[in-house]
Amino acid sequence: MLDGLEEEQSSCSSRSRSSTGSSASSLEDSDEEELGGGRLAQLTSPFTLIKTNGQVYTCPGQTGLATCEMCGMVGVRDAFYSKTKRFCNVSCSRSFSSNSKKASVLARLQGRPPTKKSRVLLKHPVTTKLGTSPQNQSCQQGGARKSGERPPQAAVPLEGFDWGRYLGDGEMTGAPVSCFKHVSMATAWAAVSEGVRLEVPNSDSGLTMKVYWIAGIIKLAGFEALLRYEGFDGDSSRDFWLHLCVPDIHPVGWCASGGQPLVPPQSLLHKFSNWRTFLIKRLTGSKTLPPDFSSQVQDSLHVPFKRQMRVEVVDKTHLCRTRVALVEQVIGGRLRLVYEESADGTDDFWCHMYSPLIHNIGWSRSIGHRFKRSGETSTNAQVTHTIPVFVPGQVREVDQSSAWFNEGMKLEAIDPLNLSSISVATVRKVLADGYLMVGIDGSEAADGSDWFCYHCTSPSIFPSGFCEINNIDLTPPRGYTNLPFRWFQYLKDTKSVAAPVNLFNKEVPDHGFRPGMKLEAVDLMEPRLVCVATVTQIIHRLLRIHFDGWEDEYDQWVDCESPDLYPVGWCQLTGYQLQPPAVSTGKYR
Repeated sequence: MLDGLEEEQSSCSSRSRSSTGSSASSLEDSDEEELGGGRLAQLTSPFTLIKTNGQVYTCPGQTGLATCEMCGMVGVRDAFYSKTKRFCNVSCSRSFSSNSKKASVLARLQGRPPTKKSRVLLKHPVTTKLGTSPQNQSCQQGGARKSGERPPQAAVPLEGFDWGRYLGDGEMTGAPVSCFKHVSMATAWAAVSEGVRLEVPNSDSGLTMKVYWIAGIIKLAGFEALLRYEGFDGDSSRDFWLHLCVPDIHPVGWCASGGQPLVPPQSLLHKFSNWRTFLIKRLTGSKTLPPDFSSQVQDSLHVPFKRQMRVEVVDKTHLCRTRVALVEQVIGGRLRLVYEESADGTDDFWCHMYSPLIHNIGWSRSIGHRFKRSGETSTNAQVTHTIPVFVPGQVREVDQSSAWFNEGMKLEAIDPLNLSSISVATVRKVLADGYLMVGIDGSEAADGSDWFCYHCTSPSIFPSGFCEINNIDLTPPRGYTNLPFRWFQYLKDTKSVAAPVNLFNKEVPDHGFRPGMKLEAVDLMEPRLVCVATVTQIIHRLLRIHFDGWEDEYDQWVDCESPDLYPVGWCQLTGYQLQPPAVSTGKYR
């Protein structure tokens, strides 16, 4: 329904409530037209106009927008063909009848039942916060890091950080949701683009009751959208940021079908006298969200992991081996794993469910990886028999029968203990199924406890010369004095050979990232923390991630398909705690 503005607040509140009730009852007696393919819905309910003198009256009739059930075209309802106004022309009407289609083509394309009475229930998004669980009090420590890891800096209060304020008037760019294949809503986000119209709360109505108005998407930054109320045209002074997965976001037509008032902003009242004509003209041919968008949001938050599932995960104290851990908490696909022998549940580890650091029970033995057995009590042994088994995604199969990696071969690798550095490394052991144990030259422990397991297709290992070709600083072995470092000389000095270039993964997907894009990223040195970050450099599929407000020495090299990267607004969507940037970033000085 389209509501005007009322000067007398008390009169407006009482009259609009009675108007809403009558409109809702009239909707129950009439069929509701379906939304098709993201196009605007038919506004079949009568418009309720709240005049400035406080009087309320309705304009009956079928004036409004309609969607052709055959071709999906949106137009003025009165210009549509047939008594029911279901088709835009005679051709569409005949085509529909000749094919004996008993249900709307658009509805079937959306996979919905062919009924005009179908409704989409609006569910509230997940609001679970890490702080509600006593096991997660350690995750609530503001923007601070563990002592000794980062210098203390003043950080923005957690409750005070706002992505909209940080992004400003659109001068900053957020990485698109489509860049994050592992993230909730990534596959369904194709329906969201610039120019899409929505029904959102009107914060400039001057009314005490909650009302809505139509806004268009001006710019997208992850799950956040820069919106502009319909009618402001080229005036950007009233633009505002809003998370698109919150309950108050609706497709156009939601107010009409649910009896909610549409009220233009006070600032626009002087611009138009006939808001009905204005909306019909502006919305004809436009796109809106799918009618089941809110349901898609909720469905995307479901993950296959449950508490007490057992997995094998890397031992954070000895990277060369794995241990059994139990899933203690699941938030948006991120897992808090507690090592099985932890008596008080504090010996934990955070990672994403698609992380290469976790595996099915029995994985270590199957490939010959070192494994730390845990001393289970009889009680634990009884419990673990009933715990479901996690089956991770399979890595690419490789042929190790021909030319392959050998122990002692040299390569370049991201240092797992210093993720801002790509270092000279050595293949220390060749495992089954394409896995390798890699050590960083010059800093290896005598017992090999800091060797790290990489699959041969891992984007974190590179052939010798990769850094030189791509103008990246290569970290030479500690204690190596023949500088500047040259691979030819180093291979000669160590009497070793470089791993063949053809054995490495050279696939570079069209990831969509660009330098300067904002996102939310895991601090892999403190994997419980998800921080405000920026992509500062891109080398093929490799991204250099800078944590806003921190020095460059804390930057990390991350693959473009890493499950530890998330779009702007992911933490708000899932209820995970976002670590804000330090005050030195300027926006929050």
